[in-house]
Amino acid sequence: MSSDFIYVDEPISHVHRRREIAAKHPEVRALMSRNPLSALWIVGLVGVQWLVATQAEGFEAWAFIAVAFLFGAFINHALYVMIHECTHALVFKSQTLNRLFAILCDFALVLPSAMGFRKFHLHHHRYLGQYDMDPDIISHREAQLIGNSAWRKAAWVALLPVSQALRPMKLKALRGVSLWDGWVIGNLIAVLIVDALIYLFIGPAALGYLALSTLFALGLHPLGGRWIQEHHVTAEGQDTYSYYGPLNKLCFNMGYHNEHHDFPAVPWNKLPQLRAIAPESYNGLKSYDSWVGVLRHFIFDRSMSGYSRMVHPSTMPAGAAPATDD
Repeated sequence: MSSDFIYVDEPISHVHRRREIAAKHPEVRALMSRNPLSALWIVGLVGVQWLVATQAEGFEAWAFIAVAFLFGAFINHALYVMIHECTHALVFKSQTLNRLFAILCDFALVLPSAMGFRKFHLHHHRYLGQYDMDPDIISHREAQLIGNSAWRKAAWVALLPVSQALRPMKLKALRGVSLWDGWVIGNLIAVLIVDALIYLFIGPAALGYLALSTLFALGLHPLGGRWIQEHHVTAEGQDTYSYYGPLNKLCFNMGYHNEHHDFPAVPWNKLPQLRAIAPESYNGLKSYDSWVGVLRHFIFDRSMSGYSRMVHPSTMPAGAAPATDD
């Protein structure tokens, strides 16, 4: 296991590839649009989870866990993808509507995550691969704690929600920027009210089912391979990877991660078209067809660890004011 990240002097590849594709295939501009139908998916997915939650009181213990693992996790993971779409304003032109529908996703996720995710994820795109400013890169302390032990890596994946919640504390990009604003506070209050209503009127088992679905959706589950797939290095010189396997159909094409970073203004339903338009730019990159395989490799290969990430030079001048998401 490496004792440090993979430091490179080159700028991130997405800017160069975006320019190259746009020059060679100007038709990609037509893919940059919004998909209001995503709003219907959000309403439907939240509704389905609430419907299943109403039945949770009658589940035996094994069925409770099985339904959350085999069904609820996929629904809640899909809702996180919809929060991602709203974050990039790929649902509505109105930022207010995008924010409101992102918060609606949280009504089945139990956690008030949408507005916090928005703040941090936009920094991930702006400062991709920069240690002090990319919230997707773990801290040295966390990487050392995980090490290359299989059980520690498995435990880390299982507890990824905790890891993701703590990462913003290391970000220089957010120093001087309040983590709390009206939208974050409103998100917190709205979700707490909905959680309380579910607990009181549907029952604690319903709230537990939704919470367990979220834990599986973000952790030790076939879907958990996505968090490793996106940026953990398995090919020299490549720091972003796509997944083209069958679970994309249940996750709104979230596996098309190189394509998304190249053109974040392209909604989920058009990402396969982007790859089809420019196959010469994507077919030569390493990609995956199994999230389970990605997860297995990360956990059991002792060369893989939290340090398996490329770190690029900072593009934020010393003393400069950090960017916001507005």
